[in-house]
Amino acid sequence: MIRVAVLGAAGYIGGELLRVLLSHPEVELAAATSRSLHGRQIDGVHPNLRGRTRLTFSPEDQLDHYDVLFLATPHRETMARMPEFLNLAKTVIDLSGDFRLGDVDTYESYYGVPHTAPELLDTFVTGLPELHRDALRTADRISVPGCMASAGILSLTPLAKAGLITGEVTVDARTGSSGSGAKAGAENLHAERSGALRVFAPTRHRHEAEISQATGLPIRMTATGVEAVRGVQLLCRARLADGADEKSIRSAYRQAYGGEPFVRVVAQRRGMHRFPDAKILSGSNFCDVGFALDAGSPHVTVISALDNLVKGGAGNAVQCMNVRYGLPERHGLEFTGLHPN
Repeated sequence: MIRVAVLGAAGYIGGELLRVLLSHPEVELAAATSRSLHGRQIDGVHPNLRGRTRLTFSPEDQLDHYDVLFLATPHRETMARMPEFLNLAKTVIDLSGDFRLGDVDTYESYYGVPHTAPELLDTFVTGLPELHRDALRTADRISVPGCMASAGILSLTPLAKAGLITGEVTVDARTGSSGSGAKAGAENLHAERSGALRVFAPTRHRHEAEISQATGLPIRMTATGVEAVRGVQLLCRARLADGADEKSIRSAYRQAYGGEPFVRVVAQRRGMHRFPDAKILSGSNFCDVGFALDAGSPHVTVISALDNLVKGGAGNAVQCMNVRYGLPERHGLEFTGLHPN
């Protein structure tokens, strides 16, 4: 059994990690921390876990040593504490944004503070199995991409690598309220959020830097909060390279994801669900990608969707752990989503 601990287990990502890990046949969930709730039962904060565990939240100073440590800890804080975390486990899987970007100037530009552990940046492997599986097999420091970044990277990378798109890509991202975390401010009160389509990042959302780093393309990203609780959907508009057409695009996706357990190509000519829709992915570790072409237009619209807390966070982290420890990648991640919901 793999002995694991979750730091920051009281938040939405932390709770999703607990849900997935409690269903994992090869995991012993040994500890879950909270700074303010230690001693309280986990299911008091995450009621969906009632009857699944009697584990209580523990303070961080009671941690010992584990096989895997999952960090659901805040951006900007995690980097300063990383040397401490690395001493607590053989494998550290970080879900903060602090080790996603390889360039310190880019990090400071998007996060607003200097990086305090630049010497550690190149020791982390990007936690996206579809693109970094070989490196993840031996990685003990893993940085999981952001939710919208994962959707953008998975949908654009096959086309970029195949030389089918070129130039600047515009990304229109929509996200549910859980993406703001369990301690979001007044802007996420029901009275403010209900019925709203709020553009909260008209330019320079931090995930655009991750997508650009992965694809090698200039990205211009806008992010909008929608009324949903879970889910991310991206519409990416890119210029087609010479010779690119529907057949070559489908071929690139088929070659990239034909054998992948959690990426599906959804681009059908008709039907209610002919393009990726985050609603039917709720609770699942799938990322659906698709595309649409307009005859005579030099552009392609690439569409992707996922659950921001699962494939966009906790589920992807557990998939990385499965790869690292030679386990079936579906372990703990078999839930298919719900329809209707």
